[in-house]
Amino acid sequence: MRASFLSSTDGRSASLKKSIITLCINEGDYSLADLSKELNTSIPTITKLVGELIDEGFIVDMGKQGTNGGRRPSIYGLNPSAGYFVGTEVTRDSISIAVTNFKGQLVDYHEAIPFVLENSETSFRKLCNCVTGVIEKIDISRDDVQAFGFNLSGRVNNETGYCFSYFIGEDRPIASFLEEELGRPVYVENDSRAMTYGEYICGVANNEEDMLFINVAWGLGMGMITDGKLSYGKSGFSGEIGHFPLLDNDQICHCGKTGCLETGASGSAIYRIFMEKLREGRASTLSDKFNNGEEISLNDILNAVNEEDMLAIEVVEEIGSVLGRAIAGLINIFNPELVVIGGTVSQVKEYLLLPIRSAIQKYSLNMVNKDTTIKLSKLGDKAGAIGACMLSRSKLLGLI
Repeated sequence: MRASFLSSTDGRSASLKKSIITLCINEGDYSLADLSKELNTSIPTITKLVGELIDEGFIVDMGKQGTNGGRRPSIYGLNPSAGYFVGTEVTRDSISIAVTNFKGQLVDYHEAIPFVLENSETSFRKLCNCVTGVIEKIDISRDDVQAFGFNLSGRVNNETGYCFSYFIGEDRPIASFLEEELGRPVYVENDSRAMTYGEYICGVANNEEDMLFINVAWGLGMGMITDGKLSYGKSGFSGEIGHFPLLDNDQICHCGKTGCLETGASGSAIYRIFMEKLREGRASTLSDKFNNGEEISLNDILNAVNEEDMLAIEVVEEIGSVLGRAIAGLINIFNPELVVIGGTVSQVKEYLLLPIRSAIQKYSLNMVNKDTTIKLSKLGDKAGAIGACMLSRSKLLGLI
């Protein structure tokens, strides 16, 4: 696949080709007449451009469409075999890897591969080995991979390829090191933004142009879609909702400040509050494990919620109320069509969603929140890795 044509071809033709591919990504398959109507361009011009896209390997003729009468038009769509994209979500203790074809269909997925994220050569090498190992296990040549996407938490500059939290030490972007190792284009992104884009393209979004994605994981992050476009801010660091100074508490955040929303509304907050209550002698299905000196993880607590452990439910409801109040403020400011709750903690579903909705009703303006729908992530744990695939495709093609 000659992915460079979109950036190397000048003028209206290049712009229209991008528009054709964008329509196929967002809306599906089209006839020439429908493309002509959508793009307000003559059918001869559309026919010529689609023909070029077929020659370049991006588009395929999918045959005739059945109609109630008259001539049946040919339908054109993305070519699944044009190439593959590999997306990797990197967390504190595991990585998840998705492989999608050019049409965005999931080809392979590997979840929660054990991994320790550290700012070290060993950690970097293991990351690369895990990714190449997945490619070797499936029937895909390295040459067929068009691009790799990697998600990391914290401050990531997607344009320069720098990550300011991990794999730092030399004055080179992490994307450059990864490209050197993998031999293909690499795009790095903040985890919350990648999840946002994955949910927007492949998940719960349904033509909403203004959307917020709240990533409730060990930390707390946010991604924004505004007028159908992913929002980055001036330096690419937008969405740091976890460090919004909303709380009047003495908890020191990992950023070094106090009062950050993340200290009261995140997976780490659930863990801290739950463990404090166990130390106070509160009863839980995890009490025996705690009393025996065994390690308790955040996933243990979330599993306890789903097993109707009252203490675990109480803690989740507490952080849900805090988070809902913050989301109410975001709704008042941004007036989004859709707010999606995702991330690790969202696996408890309604136990988290109900207190969020209750707080939103209490603290947001009625005139504003009536336009907003609150939904749980459809992609769940796959959102980050799939989002990395979708982002790497769009960036390689120059669509964003």
